[in-house]
Amino acid sequence: MGTRPIEPMNPQATLNVDDLIARHAAGHALEREFYTDPRIFERDMDRMLLCHWFCAAHAASVPRPGDYLLVELGAESIIIVRTHDAQIKALLNVCRHRGSRICTARSGKAAAGRFTCPYHAWTYDLNGRLTVAREMPDAFNRDEFSLKSLPIRVVEGLIFTTFAAAPLDFGPAEQALARCAGVHGWATAKVAHRETYSINANWKLAVENYMECYHCQPAHPEFSKRHVYARPAKQSVELERAGRRRSEELGIFIADVDQYARAARPGAESVSVFRSALSEGVASATPDDRPIARLMGDFPQHDGNSTYFDIGPVSDFLAYADHGVLYRFVPRAVGHTQMEVIWLVHADAVEGEDYDVDRLTWLWRTTSAEDKKIVELNQAGVNSRYFEPGPYALQESYALRFVDWYLTELARP
Repeated sequence: MGTRPIEPMNPQATLNVDDLIARHAAGHALEREFYTDPRIFERDMDRMLLCHWFCAAHAASVPRPGDYLLVELGAESIIIVRTHDAQIKALLNVCRHRGSRICTARSGKAAAGRFTCPYHAWTYDLNGRLTVAREMPDAFNRDEFSLKSLPIRVVEGLIFTTFAAAPLDFGPAEQALARCAGVHGWATAKVAHRETYSINANWKLAVENYMECYHCQPAHPEFSKRHVYARPAKQSVELERAGRRRSEELGIFIADVDQYARAARPGAESVSVFRSALSEGVASATPDDRPIARLMGDFPQHDGNSTYFDIGPVSDFLAYADHGVLYRFVPRAVGHTQMEVIWLVHADAVEGEDYDVDRLTWLWRTTSAEDKKIVELNQAGVNSRYFEPGPYALQESYALRFVDWYLTELARP
């Protein structure tokens, strides 16, 4: 059949990732090992996922002191908590005594403003300071055993954190977020709904799928009816220009940004922003194409556009004039990814009056379920010993950009 047989992976065999990177065919998908070998997943964690900023949640998820939620990445667990002085902290969910997880509920409120380890009852305040450690030696200094904390940035209501000891410069991303999420009013939004999808596939397949719309017309009929982005560029250029003119006539100016992949400034977090038109007559992502909720941010009326923005490798966002959608890709293991989808609405919007949750979430619940199916089919095919990477199509330029960036990150010391 003209296909090079690939032997089943031998976990004991020597894996030379640098050789795999060097023989990568430009413009093509990654080889099988990048999606199937647990050793490459560990390198992904060390050289990319733990080094970049990622979105943990929206600040409205922890509105009051003591409110917390858990965020996970690989085997790591983080407590995002609102402190008594209204600040937001990111604490490692690892007790400083014997390493037990402290919080187990997905979200909640710290009892009496404290976190108590269920194993030996070491107790920490909301800032992570150790306050109670029973029957320790006289020389024991509680101040030396605070919970480890991570850097944090809260920008336009979005909470970002990173495991990096020397974090990438978040300045360019912050500036871009002010120009897109800021215009859409996300700083004062509230969470209307969230859903998590468990995908039996490598995280890169899930992210690549999100990055391209070559698959949209065959796989996402409802999305494709409403979004010009699903059409080839030569069919959509005039529609996109018309959409931009509509926005600017309303006073909405959101600049395209491309500091992503090879274009990213050395030492800075990657960021991409672009606008895309909705189909004629479509106001919002609803079954009847009509508005769903109160207008947000600077929008005086629906402008028939959507805004896409991406920060780092696993945090992606989509905004309409009346609501927003956060996509959080959470790599858990080499063949397991969680995809959390969070819907935002105006802070003053009232469920049942200003919006209906089923209508609000309809399109992206439909699209996400379709994505889960096609990404898992993709993984099943990539698992084949006969898989050979094919070339990316013109509509997959963002996926190609992502893969080039990924390989650069994986190759660095």
